[in-house]
Amino acid sequence: MSDKQKDPIDRLVGAYEAMLERVHEAAETGEKKTVPWLREALANAREKAVELEELTREEAEKVSRYVERDLHEAASFIADTGQEFRDWLTFDWRLMQNRMLDMFAGMADQTSQALRGFAEQARQASQYHTGEVTAPGVLECSECGEILHFEKTGRIPPCPKCNATTFQRKPAAAP
Repeated sequence: MSDKQKDPIDRLVGAYEAMLERVHEAAETGEKKTVPWLREALANAREKAVELEELTREEAEKVSRYVERDLHEAASFIADTGQEFRDWLTFDWRLMQNRMLDMFAGMADQTSQALRGFAEQARQASQYHTGEVTAPGVLECSECGEILHFEKTGRIPPCPKCNATTFQRKPAAAP
C-alpha cells in the first residue's frame, strides 16, 4: 500500500517519526545546537517530507508544529524541574520503541541548550488538542482530569470521559 493510500492518521504518525528522525540526524552531525539551528533543522526536515512526497505542504507544516510542540514541552520540563528526559515520558520505557526513544532522548540531550531556549515558548504552546499528533507520554484532560497514556506516537482523541478536546502533558511525579 502506498503512503497516499494509508490511513491519514497512520500517515501523520509515521511522518512525525520520520521528521523527528531527520532532525535527530542533523543534531548528530551539527556543531551548533542553538534555537535558530534547531528551527532550521526542523524546517529542513519539513521540506524533505514535502520533497519526497511523504506529505503535502499543509500536512508537513502541521506535523512539524507537533514535533516542535513536543520538543518545547520536553525543554520546559527539563528546564523547570531539572529531572531527566525519561521522567517527562512518565511510563515504562520498555513499552516504547527503542529507535523512537533513542531519537527523542538524543534530541533532548544533544540540543539541551536549544531546548532551554524553547522553554519560555513552551509555556505558551503547552496545550494539546484532539486531532493533533503527540509523542509518547501522558496527557491530562483540561476539563475533567482524565489521563490518556500514549505508549507510542499517536493522534489525540477526544477525552473518553467527558469528550473535551484540550489536554496538558502530565509530568512524572518527582522522585
